[in-house]
Amino acid sequence: MYKVLIRPILFNFDPEKVHYFTFSLIRNISKIPGIKTLFKSLYVVEDKRLERNLFGLTFKNPVGLAAGFDKNAVLYNELANFGFGFIEIGTVTPKAQEGNPKKRLFRLKDDSGIINRMGFNNEGLDAAILQLKKNKGQLIIGGNIGKNTQTLPEDYTKDYLECFNALHPYVDYFVLNVSCPNVGSHAKLNDKDYLLELISSVQKANATFEKQKPILLKIAPDLNDIQLDEIIELIAETKLDGVIASNTSVDRTGLKTSDARLTEIGNGGLSGQPIKEKSTKVIQYLAEKSNKAFPIIGVGGVHSAEDALEKIDAGADLVQIYTGFIYEGPSLIKRINKALLK
Repeated sequence: MYKVLIRPILFNFDPEKVHYFTFSLIRNISKIPGIKTLFKSLYVVEDKRLERNLFGLTFKNPVGLAAGFDKNAVLYNELANFGFGFIEIGTVTPKAQEGNPKKRLFRLKDDSGIINRMGFNNEGLDAAILQLKKNKGQLIIGGNIGKNTQTLPEDYTKDYLECFNALHPYVDYFVLNVSCPNVGSHAKLNDKDYLLELISSVQKANATFEKQKPILLKIAPDLNDIQLDEIIELIAETKLDGVIASNTSVDRTGLKTSDARLTEIGNGGLSGQPIKEKSTKVIQYLAEKSNKAFPIIGVGGVHSAEDALEKIDAGADLVQIYTGFIYEGPSLIKRINKALLK
């Protein structure tokens, strides 16, 4: 029903406006008595065989919602009714920020992809915490954290630590987002020496809490083998809990969308089907070269049950969807979980 009736209507309007309209719609519909039960009966697959134990956490199923969808943690309770095993909120920065100028979100319909240059638009740390206090405990919540755009390079770590310390009581795991192509000083965030400094600082902060939280690193799909080897070394050295592979891509190779349209859109991170193979190759490389030394969450181009199984076969322990959720609708989660049971 979604692809035949709902998506064609939504895709006639500006993607960012549709995003906020959909949020409003889901929130308001979910308040109607019986709707929560209806959604659960349509989309949730309950089966102990789907459970995954990672980082000392028990995931109801291995299908999660990637960061960027519920940036400000305003809809995770309602989204839980669509059958997700976990939801990652953010990217959260210490201060609220507008992000990049609009228009900044574009559909590539011929490619089943999206280009975004949102620039970490979010309502800030305090607003996220206010929402997370409403957590009904239905599923695992991850906190994806980053730095403010205006933060000076010498204060990057301070931004991450501020988010980490404040969010610590409210999320189940953390993701250090150092690979988004839509923020300034991208190069420093990918420098191995800086990553060592950042990770060790966050781990020291983690050690001050009675209950420590898992910390993961989100990496780009455009890294070459030498850079991926550095990531494997980095994780071995820091004993980081895991990796999310991968973020959006700056590569435009092989797209069906015309060069003229791509020029008109401009820069930004590409997600969806066009990065499926690239993301899977990164997962496979990390899993094989490290001898599966750490858990991997696979994300990038999961638009079908087959795509999810491909990521898991390549070495992913869990998968996340984002663009696939927009193109395929909520039934995608159920289809993946059913396929896993088979």
